[in-house]
Amino acid sequence: MILGSLSLASVANAADLNGVWRTIDDKSGVVRAHIQMAKQPDGSYIGTLIEDFPAPGEKPLVDCTKCPAPYTNKPIIGLQILKGFKEDPKNPNNFIDGKVLDPRNGHIYSGKAKLSADGRKFRLRGYVGVSVLGRSQTWLRKE
Repeated sequence: MILGSLSLASVANAADLNGVWRTIDDKSGVVRAHIQMAKQPDGSYIGTLIEDFPAPGEKPLVDCTKCPAPYTNKPIIGLQILKGFKEDPKNPNNFIDGKVLDPRNGHIYSGKAKLSADGRKFRLRGYVGVSVLGRSQTWLRKE
């Protein structure tokens, strides 16, 4: 009976990225987008851009004109900008093996991330080659 309770407790505390997240620009500190995260049948997560907030004086993006195929000229809203993030079996609340598309410059980055213990902050690192060559953003769960 105790083992069953422990098993259920560990499932209840498992990392969960499902829901809407606010992306915070690492340079300006302002909200740039809302991303809908969803767990896939294979256990990985995808993130779909559902709302975009241009910076003051910036032209709103409508289509992903700088993006490589298959994203080229696709509408920004509804665009899958994250894929493949899986929880690291060795480090709970850490996510690895992801890809991140930046629709503003069209680059696709490798990604890793960490979910805070309370599940309200998601620290995303996008990089090329090694993680020291990249940028980080903190996303906040939209309540």
